[in-house]
Amino acid sequence: MAEAGAGLLEQLKSCIVWSWTYLWTVWFFLVLFLVYVLRVPLRINDNWSSVSMFLNTLTPKFYVALTGTSSLISGLILIFEWWYFRKYGTSFIEQVSVSHLRPLLGGVDNNSSNNSNSSNGDSDSNRQSVSECKVWRNPLNLFRGAEYNRYTWVTGREPLTYYDMNLSAQDHQTFFTCDSDHLRPADAIMQKAWRERNPQARISAAHEALEINEIRSRVEVPLIASSTIWEIKLLPKCATAYILLAEEEATTIAEAEKLFKQALKAGDGCYRRSQQLQHHGSQYEAQHRRDTNVLVYIKRRLAMCARRLGRTREAVKMMRDLMKEFPLLSMFNIHENLLEALLELQAYADVQAVLAKYDDISLPKSATICYTAALLKARAVSDKFSPEAASRRGLSTAEMNAVEAIHRAVEFNPHVPKYLLEMKSLILPPEHILKRGDSEAIAYAFFHLAHWKRVEGALNLLHCTWEGTFRMIPYPLEKGHLFYPYPICTETADRELLPSFHEVSVYPKKELPFFILFTAGLCSFTAMLALLTHQFPELMGVFAKAFLSTLFAPLNFVMEKVESILPSSLWHQLTRI
Repeated sequence: MAEAGAGLLEQLKSCIVWSWTYLWTVWFFLVLFLVYVLRVPLRINDNWSSVSMFLNTLTPKFYVALTGTSSLISGLILIFEWWYFRKYGTSFIEQVSVSHLRPLLGGVDNNSSNNSNSSNGDSDSNRQSVSECKVWRNPLNLFRGAEYNRYTWVTGREPLTYYDMNLSAQDHQTFFTCDSDHLRPADAIMQKAWRERNPQARISAAHEALEINEIRSRVEVPLIASSTIWEIKLLPKCATAYILLAEEEATTIAEAEKLFKQALKAGDGCYRRSQQLQHHGSQYEAQHRRDTNVLVYIKRRLAMCARRLGRTREAVKMMRDLMKEFPLLSMFNIHENLLEALLELQAYADVQAVLAKYDDISLPKSATICYTAALLKARAVSDKFSPEAASRRGLSTAEMNAVEAIHRAVEFNPHVPKYLLEMKSLILPPEHILKRGDSEAIAYAFFHLAHWKRVEGALNLLHCTWEGTFRMIPYPLEKGHLFYPYPICTETADRELLPSFHEVSVYPKKELPFFILFTAGLCSFTAMLALLTHQFPELMGVFAKAFLSTLFAPLNFVMEKVESILPSSLWHQLTRI
């Protein structure tokens, strides 16, 4: 019985909610009709006459006090709303209405669904112990001498900031040096060269390190216990010196490739020697780690040179071999170079295979991974996609998957679509990027815009759907939906990474809620009314009467029409009730 009563109560409640949701306009007009019919028993006309008489006897000082009090109250509400918005990111009135009134009116609270969605998918990203604004080396960074310097020669602008170049110098010291560099004179010179701020001083130091190859060293080889023979050997070429010259002195990609090939010979020899001695102590382990970093860097840059010179298949093979030979060196993000080269070859099946390996919950995401996954899903439906047809028949399963992939990519980095849709001009990408920031968006769009244009209809699908992402993310926008909350420090870091002539894209922009704007307008309007009423009481009285008469004119016209249409006998009986 109790369950039946509870079920009946729930049904009754649902009926009331349904009627309130869909029939509130009918209820409103029914109430107005009953009030009009019962105006005689309720003495509405007499009460209205007394109210009008009372209002006519009021002096202008009353209206001044009334409007002033209204202005004060609305101002206090505005101050409170602004304080609450600055502290919590939302309007107090809006939050109360959504949290308490919307369920009573039959609304659906999206917080639970958002929380459940955020607990699935990429929720493990919350557990990653990474800094919110960690700066990463750009996997697709250009060559300073052959590309960045050429831009400076043509435009007179510096494409790289001091902060960006300083980060690169720190990377070079970390990957290309070790504590035992003083044992090899050339490496000791290069250790100082990486710290030099002047490009010419760095290039001169690299040439000096290569000239040391002419100096001979003696290696003591004991043959018998009573005597020793000194064997004369040439010091190996300095691979890091060739790296610096290829990066900064070479003016073309072809020249850089030649220098990197020379660096490969020297670096491969050093790597093989240190590989044999790596277990002989911590010093040799450090040397082997440094020589490994040097070799991987050289091979990767050679693959990038091949990609720049149009030998894309050769570049893909070099990248695949490098990833197989050194599978644990993920800090270089070689798979992002591989994805870009495979997209150039339009080998979409191979791209999907790479994504299946690296687009994993436990691995950090990037704009390249998210937007490439979206491009592949959009490719399946974009050629036949039409927003008009989709609005009529709804989205198919494949179209829904593509839209969801685009929403996922846009939530990870919301700056990319404006560059892909050419709503914002591109610049040369920096040497370092901030994940989910404007710098990463520039680096991605600089190389992948051509791949999106190659897929028919992909940019049209992106244009029609990318802004829908912001309606899915819970308010305030920093909360996140599929990923961990958007970092609030990206703007500061991007301004350090990007040149001053570029307008940094900022997200999320906190838009003022409606109720703050409403209270601000109400406060200003009532303050103006109070001032005008105090200065011109008679004129404002005339305006007030004219406004009220105009406001009630449609209602009086409707009532006159109703009285003329209804029979007088029926109207008389209704008024007697």
